[in-house]
Amino acid sequence: MRFLYSTAIRCYALGIRLAAFFGHAKAKQWVEGRRMLPESHPDDTRWVWIHAASLGEFEQGRPVIEALKADYPQLKVLLSFFSPSGYEIRKDYPLADEVLYLPSDTPQHASQWMKRHHFVAAFFVKYEFWYNYIKALDDAGVPLFYISVLLQPDQYFFKWYGGWFRRQLHRVDHFFVQDEPTAALLHSIGIEQTTVCGDTRFDRVASMAGQAKTYPVIERFIDGRECVVAGSTWPPDEHLLLRFAEKMPSTYCLVLAPHDISETHIAQIRRLIPSACLYTELQHSQQGNVLVLNTIGMLSEIYQYARFVYIGGGFGVNIHNIQEPVSFGCPVVFGPKYRRFKEASDLVALGGAFSVTGMEELDRIFALLMDDGFCAHASQTCCQYLGKQLGATDAIMEVFSSFFHKKC
Repeated sequence: MRFLYSTAIRCYALGIRLAAFFGHAKAKQWVEGRRMLPESHPDDTRWVWIHAASLGEFEQGRPVIEALKADYPQLKVLLSFFSPSGYEIRKDYPLADEVLYLPSDTPQHASQWMKRHHFVAAFFVKYEFWYNYIKALDDAGVPLFYISVLLQPDQYFFKWYGGWFRRQLHRVDHFFVQDEPTAALLHSIGIEQTTVCGDTRFDRVASMAGQAKTYPVIERFIDGRECVVAGSTWPPDEHLLLRFAEKMPSTYCLVLAPHDISETHIAQIRRLIPSACLYTELQHSQQGNVLVLNTIGMLSEIYQYARFVYIGGGFGVNIHNIQEPVSFGCPVVFGPKYRRFKEASDLVALGGAFSVTGMEELDRIFALLMDDGFCAHASQTCCQYLGKQLGATDAIMEVFSSFFHKKC
């Protein structure tokens, strides 16, 4: 079975190389990035390996990297990515001593990878199941931990044909999972080394919320009004929100942060609401009731000003992440496609988040959230939920510490 798996990996890598040859930009980045691997490091340099598929998984691994650097400054951190979108954005991440693409998961690459670094531990984030690397770590006696794991019963591990894959999971030293159902699934296939501790990203967003800087220009725009923040919106979201803005009470304002901030898209938004003000023009424009954030890097901190938040993407493939607004205690509204995110499903059930399918529902939910009592209850629900999710990083570091001190 390992031969068939490795052959499939080689075919996949060949397909990407063919795509790169014919000009596919991301495929070309994937191929070229894997040509720049380092030589072996000195044997006395001890490394911890953190592997993430892309940017979202990196944010889940980031609290662990920060804790490792704080508690074990003598260890070096290797951060690897599978996706160009993660690598290109975080290749200069200062807390990682080295940032690399992960070579395709063949026995040869896994063997070479293990020879380049003297690993004392490895952390794979969420779904990164690469079985030749798992075997190489196990053969070398390097503890392997999975963090922020979330599994479903329909995954191949739990199918009749998944026996070989299930056996590979037994090579993992510990699974840190997001919920009890995931732990139960692992227990059902004989894996007991699990800890239910939630999603590490909650630790990250809570820390960021506590350190959020203020924006006097935004505060002048809000000018004492109640603020609705709409984050990472797409055109279907924006059509609903801009129709809401037309009839919004004068005591409210809307801060809109579109996912696409190209000049073309910003021009489309301004055609829908000509009075909308751009953030880059705010100091020179007359104050209105709609502000468009045509910059990047601010949104996670702008949620601090919101009474409630709308998150985009739910009328497309899926909503964007809601953890950042929840960290400020903001009730969250989004479109119908949200079930991929555990926290969104949880908060809908608890009454801290709300899904809408169109304008009529959006008007109804927004009207409810304008009621002080309803909004306060929803906000309290979000705060209580956040409080229960915190501490995953501490739980991970406690188990890592016991493994590390046994090895050393």
